[in-house]
Amino acid sequence: MAEKGEDVFCSFCGRSRSEAPQMISSPSGVFICATCVELCGEMLGDGEGEDGFLTPESHEHVPLKVPTPQDIKKKLDEYVVGQDAVKRVLAVAVHNHYKRLKIKDEDVAGNEEVEIEKSNVMLIGPTGCGKTLL
Repeated sequence: MAEKGEDVFCSFCGRSRSEAPQMISSPSGVFICATCVELCGEMLGDGEGEDGFLTPESHEHVPLKVPTPQDIKKKLDEYVVGQDAVKRVLAVAVHNHYKRLKIKDEDVAGNEEVEIEKSNVMLIGPTGCGKTLL
């Protein structure tokens, strides 16, 4: 909380209390001016539900694009030198993970018999070999 003589500023626009006399403070000492509150209300106004909160229907559903294992490996090749076998295994694992999420997300009739089994990949090696990077 700001001391009595201390000037406070809006955390969004930077206005001081003298420029924006109405300020709302948070318990952590962050302030927002009335102008920014109104602006945020206008920005969120299009997707408001009955109670003023955003509703899931107010957002467009974007279908999940599943990258191919080749695309994933190419991206890994940009950052990791060598370790081609590991990059191939991880690329396939990530691809299967995305496919599982997409099937779960679509919930289309007929997908009940299609099931991609969840699997884990364990990276084992000495310190400094690049496990975290991968």
